[in-house]
Amino acid sequence: MSGHRLGLPHHDGSPLYVSTSAPALDERVRVRVRVPHEYAVRALHVRQVTDAEPEFRSLAQVSSDERESWWEGEVVCHNPVTSYRFVLEGGPTGYAWLNGSGLHERDVPDAADFRLVAYDAPPAWALDSVVYQVFPDRFARSSARGPVADEAPGWAVPAEWDDPVAIEEPTVATQLYGGDLDGVREHLDHLERLGVTTLYLTPFFPSASNHRYDASSFEQVDPLLGGDRALRELAAECHRRDLRLLGDLTTNHTGDTHEWFVAAQADPQAPQRDYYLYDESGDYVSWLGVPSLPKLDHSDPGLRRALFDDPTSGVRRWLRPEAGDDALDGWRVDVANMTGRWGAQDVNHDVARHMRATVVDERPDALLIGEHTHDHSQDARGDGWHGVMNYSGFTRPVWTWLRDKGSAPKFLGAPVIVPRLGGDAVAATIDEFGAIVPWRTRVHSFTLVGSHDTTRVRTLVGDDAAYVVVAAGVLLALPGIPMITYGDEIGMEGTFGEDGRRPMPWDESRWDHEIFESFRRLIAARRELAALSRGGMRWVATDDDALVFLRELDGQTVLVMCTRAAASVTAPVHHLPDVSRARTVLGTTLRRHGSDVIMAADGPQVSIWVWGEDGVS
Repeated sequence: MSGHRLGLPHHDGSPLYVSTSAPALDERVRVRVRVPHEYAVRALHVRQVTDAEPEFRSLAQVSSDERESWWEGEVVCHNPVTSYRFVLEGGPTGYAWLNGSGLHERDVPDAADFRLVAYDAPPAWALDSVVYQVFPDRFARSSARGPVADEAPGWAVPAEWDDPVAIEEPTVATQLYGGDLDGVREHLDHLERLGVTTLYLTPFFPSASNHRYDASSFEQVDPLLGGDRALRELAAECHRRDLRLLGDLTTNHTGDTHEWFVAAQADPQAPQRDYYLYDESGDYVSWLGVPSLPKLDHSDPGLRRALFDDPTSGVRRWLRPEAGDDALDGWRVDVANMTGRWGAQDVNHDVARHMRATVVDERPDALLIGEHTHDHSQDARGDGWHGVMNYSGFTRPVWTWLRDKGSAPKFLGAPVIVPRLGGDAVAATIDEFGAIVPWRTRVHSFTLVGSHDTTRVRTLVGDDAAYVVVAAGVLLALPGIPMITYGDEIGMEGTFGEDGRRPMPWDESRWDHEIFESFRRLIAARRELAALSRGGMRWVATDDDALVFLRELDGQTVLVMCTRAAASVTAPVHHLPDVSRARTVLGTTLRRHGSDVIMAADGPQVSIWVWGEDGVS
């Protein structure tokens, strides 16, 4: 077991350490550092960067008990994004920097510094969300619908609900099972039973594929899904049940059957021609060379008006209730990282800010999430997307820890397989990617162990379903907004994205009920324990087979242990609240042995303990 980490100074962006996550410009924000006595700090200073120039302020020790002291100072949010770090006098070497990636006994770049963001805050409801992703064609078919073959358009290959998924081209994109929005609405009991709070639909626009990322219009709902009426009724029913509803929009491209592209191709003088990008030969540019996905030119004001500004634009109209609360609560944006970027053109940040302003203007409490699969430090500063799909800082490191030794999964187009790594490397990766963006962005980003684009977690981990439960434990206990792909909660399989887009089996005899019950209990714990959704995060210990961490709010401490094999972890008793007052939420009981607390697991397992449920730690 690697040494415990509780003897190190700590700061993060959570309420225990920062007086506000939504400061105004020039507001003075109180920042605090927790310092265990054994680190023996003599003095602390905060270094903030103001107008690109570093400046220092001293911190004062404001409290102390038998195990640690707390130091407090101020950061002035003079710039919209204000970075800061701490310099410590004392400790083992007499000098150290503390930034978002930890302690450093040498000078380090500013890339991992803490950040305060003075832009408007994300919606208050988002932090408490557990998101459930649905691929509409594969989730549920309305009981009132007839045979798929009776209404399938010319591009579609009709399939019965129990037919195997076709994975060969071109059928992989044209096989139609006939799931619809009324079917989703009829199965909202399942979401409530599971305990999720937010339904996220992949695209519902008309198109010539089952995935619908090749929209032919942003101004209507695909009639195959039930049309506009079905979306409005689904939204109204979600809201009646206190569920939020998110849509999915492609700002990077349209389909080649989109009404704008058809007009652009038919008439070189049509204003819609300027909505698209063209290469030096005059041919239109397509996303990653896929001819059916022509790429939009966001430098064109006409496109911006049609997509964002017009009252009936695709972004606005589905956020606007027409009769009661029957609108979306926000958007997930497909390939957000590529939007507005091609060659020398890069208007991505401007597009993100424009869409954010549009969304908030139409619905002030809407959530905006951008898809991103790698380093998102430059694209998620807080003024555009509220957060991202955190593939790089969550999905991939969790895969490297839990993937089956005998499997060889690749990750979103990578030419090599995902390595299998120990817990130390996983924790370091999570920390490094967590430090590249403001804490507020990190906690408002989707964490996920898979999606409609990836290997299913049940296939990823191999034969033992217990690893799926461990993946769910990490997902629901670490910072971020957890997103569950439909069917993961019952053990659905799939070797890659399209193969994983299998129809949801509603015959419960085909479910893995142990996995379902574990998901349900973990979601309940997430929703019950505020520290799991809103608290800070400190690692307790990591080794090859164990990740142990604390989530903390004022008055509540949650200790989580996730293991991929039998493990025993110890931590000094004086660094944790009184063991005798801990409640076991899941897993084994905490034990005290002399001056140590012992956390043990006999195999893949999730254990959660809590102190301070009534405000007493």
